[in-house]
Amino acid sequence: MPWLRPRPCPARVGRLGSWPATILFEGAATLNRKSLPTLAVLAASALVSACATTPTTTASAPAPAAAAEPDIDLALMKDMVRTLSSDEFEGRGPSTAAEPKTLDYIVAKFKEAGLQPGNKGSWLQDVPMVGITASAQTPLKVTGGASPMSFSFGDQYVAASYRVTPKTQITDSPLVFVGYGINAPELGWNDYAGLDMKGKTAVILVNDPDYETATEDGLFKGRRMTYYGRWTYKFEEAARQGATAALIIHDTFPAAYGWNVVNSSWTGEQYYVQTANDGADQTAANGWMQKDVAEKILAAAGKDLATLTAAAKQKGFKPVPLNLKASFGFDNALKKSMSHNVVGLLPGKTRPNEYVLYSGHWDHLGRCTPDATGDDICNGAVDNATGIAALAAIAKAEKAAGGAERSQVFLAVTLEESGLLGSEYYAQNPVFPLDQTVGGVNMDALAPSGRTRDYAITGGDKSDLTALVRQTIAAKGLVETPEASSEKGHYYRSDHFSFAKKGVPMFDVSRGRDLVEGGTAAGDAVAEDYTVNRYHQPSDEYSDDWNWDGIVQDVEMYYTLGRLLADSDQWPNWNEGDEFRAIRDKACAASPNGC
Repeated sequence: MPWLRPRPCPARVGRLGSWPATILFEGAATLNRKSLPTLAVLAASALVSACATTPTTTASAPAPAAAAEPDIDLALMKDMVRTLSSDEFEGRGPSTAAEPKTLDYIVAKFKEAGLQPGNKGSWLQDVPMVGITASAQTPLKVTGGASPMSFSFGDQYVAASYRVTPKTQITDSPLVFVGYGINAPELGWNDYAGLDMKGKTAVILVNDPDYETATEDGLFKGRRMTYYGRWTYKFEEAARQGATAALIIHDTFPAAYGWNVVNSSWTGEQYYVQTANDGADQTAANGWMQKDVAEKILAAAGKDLATLTAAAKQKGFKPVPLNLKASFGFDNALKKSMSHNVVGLLPGKTRPNEYVLYSGHWDHLGRCTPDATGDDICNGAVDNATGIAALAAIAKAEKAAGGAERSQVFLAVTLEESGLLGSEYYAQNPVFPLDQTVGGVNMDALAPSGRTRDYAITGGDKSDLTALVRQTIAAKGLVETPEASSEKGHYYRSDHFSFAKKGVPMFDVSRGRDLVEGGTAAGDAVAEDYTVNRYHQPSDEYSDDWNWDGIVQDVEMYYTLGRLLADSDQWPNWNEGDEFRAIRDKACAASPNGC
């Protein structure tokens, strides 16, 4: 498979500029000073080759070179994954009896690695959370057409509230079709232009306006989903516009999952980060409706969904009042509780007030639906005991290397499985200022397998970090392959996204599937086995039979990328036109000490 768009050399010059070959592996080399000449030759020759030749396919890529890598403590990682995913830890459910023992274990390993407590002398950051369980849901009733319409909860629509209130009631709220519900000033796009949404319910299309494009050409990057296509953004924007409620029209292909996923995800207890105003700045209700429900509602308004969808894909689209009113409601059972992030610090040698993040989530699903054997513990060995083990192993390697020029923060966050809530809370309440945070690396679900010949950049070319990743991939003797299923928006579905939303550039780099032993067929089989037989199931358990070579390859990659940032004096930024560029620029302009 070919590389993504080849970039002329040298790489983009800007605030980051090109990362020269003399920088590559400088941090890793401190682990083994004798290998420094070899590393310099490897980095330089790989970069010259990458710039001088046409990108090759993964089939012709050489096996990764091991000489340039840090000394990762594999025994430590095995022990941590085995322990954290044991039945004793009961699936590491937040705010359960398993949380204190999980936190104590992580803190102990951070201490052993040589880290300092990162939160003003404490290892922990409180994460206040609230669970909201809806019940007594009424049908969605729509009036104003030729005859009243009623749609049942669960199989035709779902809804919940982000507000901490015992009852939610939407009564006679005017419905407005707002296209894709996007307000992107940097792209000259505003689906809410000229409309006051106070008291109204937004009816919104899922994904981006150009998602049907086969390539990544287009204002919204074509087939590749941007943040504006994520359902979370659409609800956030509706709230910023003052809407009373927001309902997304479900369509399986652009959503990337069926109605069954929506229904199961939006029933039962929903978790949110507690805020000072109990979510009063959010819409009163958010939800989804089936596509055929939307078609019926629009037909009652004398409109056609396909026609309006086509119009919404065009720049300059204006919202369409439907002259119909919606009513629905439900009761809310509220439960407030506390979970915790773990924060460790390795101070920088010369620029201790500049920070590089390493993050991974410690939580998993706890007790879950029993399998055929009656096992009801979702142990989360791959997801994400591996990521926490990687954090500790990198911390140990960094400490052994003597630390970097900048400070390095090791963050084990909670509530990822509940919607990235632990990382969201940290990003909203940072221990270390985000305008002094250079960037970071997130580690999530490192799958057991052999080493690969390839890596992919999740999210595509979004920031100055891309040049650094590409140079690192080349210097390691690897090749870059396109991200699989870019239309699914994977960049916006893991903890690094919480920091990106606040403007901090974050790596999201994933091991490819072209295994050194077995090729892509073997890699596809490994991925399929995990997705079908283990993901979010009790069978995600530790095994002594795991092949750790690929996991170690990931940890070596994350170490190198983080170390390059930590030893550099550069401040990477998002690309011009990226959805997070304006946020970072604003933070940097206001900061006397940071970016």
